[in-house]
Amino acid sequence: MNSVYTLPLDGLRSALLLGLLAVAVLVQPADAQVRIKDIASFEGVRDNHLIGYGLVVGLQGTGDGLNASPFTREAIAGMLERLGVANLESTQLNTSNTAAVMVTANLPPFARRGSRIDVTVSSLGDATNLRGGTLLVTPLTAADGEIYAVAQGPIVASGFLAQGNAASIVDGVPTTARIDSGAIVEREIDFELAQLNSFRIALHEPDFTTASRIGAAVDAVLGPRSAQVKDPGTVEVYVGDKSDLVKTVAAIENQPVTPDGIARVVVDDRSGTIVIGANVRIGQVAVSQGGLTVIVQENFSVSQPEPFSIGGTTVVVPETEIEVQERQGGFTILQGDVSLQDLVNGLNAIGVTARQTISILQAIKAAGALHAHLEII
Repeated sequence: MNSVYTLPLDGLRSALLLGLLAVAVLVQPADAQVRIKDIASFEGVRDNHLIGYGLVVGLQGTGDGLNASPFTREAIAGMLERLGVANLESTQLNTSNTAAVMVTANLPPFARRGSRIDVTVSSLGDATNLRGGTLLVTPLTAADGEIYAVAQGPIVASGFLAQGNAASIVDGVPTTARIDSGAIVEREIDFELAQLNSFRIALHEPDFTTASRIGAAVDAVLGPRSAQVKDPGTVEVYVGDKSDLVKTVAAIENQPVTPDGIARVVVDDRSGTIVIGANVRIGQVAVSQGGLTVIVQENFSVSQPEPFSIGGTTVVVPETEIEVQERQGGFTILQGDVSLQDLVNGLNAIGVTARQTISILQAIKAAGALHAHLEII
């Protein structure tokens, strides 16, 4: 078993170890198994995005402005005209209690006519708060332009806005809201599962090894040559008996497999989070982290003239103290083929912080000693 050798550090080691950044270490046992349904999806069984344009009414003066959102005024005039209120000029409308919104939803697979789905309502104009409003009938269309659902109902906004003449407080996003079960499905998407002679399993993370293991798991359920691996992300499954295809799919999706993937290190530089995969290996390398700490302190003193001086004034004299401290950097020597635990122990030993760890990983990668894909997000 490989080991980590560290040179002695000063008395700050224990404090530095406790102050190490939040390094999120993702450890997955090599023999961990998951269900096929958790790492793949069945082609054709997916959601469909819906979108619509509507009006929210009943707001307490927090809706769209009359001049800033002219499309809201025109939409109100068109709605009232359809409801029988004719000969109404759009310039006579006050839209402070109304807001134009975009309504979005996901149509789940196999959604039947009359079932309900959740919708999200988002302000389109300059409305400041949608709390307490009611969405009017809004048709929701898909990418093909057909209407698949109709939304309506009182909305629930998670955020709030409180303001006065000189100050305001905003919590959350009051211009976005939801309506649980707020849309009724009016059109079904034609998809006959029982008519399929074959179907495809699409992997969320394409990988040759994982796809091959899924194919073997399918063959174990349906028999030899029932599955064919088309590419790293697709496995074609041929169905012999279509009399009970639902049970067949259920048996396949619950089959356990061991997923595989490339060794990867993910770094979020903004939050200082580092995720290191269990398969990450480090070649033989020596790591040292040191630097300078510059302390600048500003002091101010008051200079008071003598009582009998002529023309003397009290002045403030600034005093600046600059101190430079050099932290001694210790070397950590990592032997060849270092494991995940050895890497973390080595970084802890020299007391690095989040930003320093990111720099060390980048330097190890540049030196060709990090045998993993380094992804910075």
